[in-house]
Amino acid sequence: MNSIKKSLLDLRGFHPMIYILLIGTALARAANAMSIPFLAIYLSKETDLNPILIGLIVGAGALSSAFGGFFGGVLSDQFGRKRIMLLALYIWGLVFIGFFYTHATLIFLILNILNGLCRTFFEPVAQALMSDLAPSEKRIRIFSMRYLAINVGVTIGPLLGAYIALEESSVAFLFTGLFYILYAVSLSLLLRLFNISEINKTKKEIVTIVSAAKVIMRDSYFRRLLIGGIIVTIAYSQLDSTLPQYLNQSFVNGIEFYAIMLSLNALLVVIFQIPLTSWIESKGSLFAIILGNIFISIGYIGFCFSPNLVFLLISIFVFTVGEILYFPAASAMVDRIAPDHLRGTYYGAQSFLYFGKFIGPILGGFLLNQLGGSGLFVTMVFLTLIGTVFYRIKFERNTTKIEHNNSF
Repeated sequence: MNSIKKSLLDLRGFHPMIYILLIGTALARAANAMSIPFLAIYLSKETDLNPILIGLIVGAGALSSAFGGFFGGVLSDQFGRKRIMLLALYIWGLVFIGFFYTHATLIFLILNILNGLCRTFFEPVAQALMSDLAPSEKRIRIFSMRYLAINVGVTIGPLLGAYIALEESSVAFLFTGLFYILYAVSLSLLLRLFNISEINKTKKEIVTIVSAAKVIMRDSYFRRLLIGGIIVTIAYSQLDSTLPQYLNQSFVNGIEFYAIMLSLNALLVVIFQIPLTSWIESKGSLFAIILGNIFISIGYIGFCFSPNLVFLLISIFVFTVGEILYFPAASAMVDRIAPDHLRGTYYGAQSFLYFGKFIGPILGGFLLNQLGGSGLFVTMVFLTLIGTVFYRIKFERNTTKIEHNNSF
């Protein structure tokens, strides 16, 4: 309890916009989670689309997210954080209002592609703005609090969505759209109030898509971080895709067990994210990544050898500790190597990790079918550890920000 109180006190003194963006991140994720998880159900009930087309529409959002973050980050470096964040929010609102009104297959597909783009335009840019406003030695705390805000939103959102869906399944889309527009208006006023419009304007370089891509391609260490992150994400994505299938096959009450495990996962993130942040700061990002991935690996081993719910809950506890250690530390490591004038670009490029979320369920489903749960989770342990190696390679040479010999 004392560590939580100390961590909260350590948040004092940050720019007010950081708190506003953290709260906004939680609310935005809650609004998104209130509707998107029910998209497949809504399409199956309200349209005559077959499961393949529904899967294509749902998957299109994740695939577009893999590309959108990089472009959104570059545009924020070029035109400023404020413009890109607000534009993304306004379009995001219109996208969800479109979900409420449309019944055309092609429009559903286009709207979910835009949903993925807006998410990865807004979130990396908001993260970059928080980093702009925070001292470098405190940024890992900001990343941890952002991860906590995301989990609070993802926990609350589906509960609200399920309640609304009992009355009218499409209303959740309308509520989500109106929220994003209202948030955009409020954020615009607050950015003006705190005079954020001038931040990130002092750079001399002109950032373009082509020049930013060249910098990313020349940064060999950042490429290793992306490769390692994609590999770890492939393994981590099994939590939402193959784990529930495995539990359903292996236990009589597998689906109920999975629901309890997810609830415990979210609760543990809320409880332990803040106290563990102070410990991460004292040990360093690389140590947290390595230890976090070891815990995730132990959790996966526990899943495939657990004989009952008690051991499954112990396994999800270990897994969640690893998750809490890994994700904020991975963001902090990217922040350390990102040039100041390309911070949005580097954060945006992290959206390529969505390739892992796209590949993971496909690979996991194949392995579960061919090798069973033991083969699946043992493979994911190896992938997690292999991904960790990419974070470790030549780290000593990159303990300070990389110097980029680029010409914009």
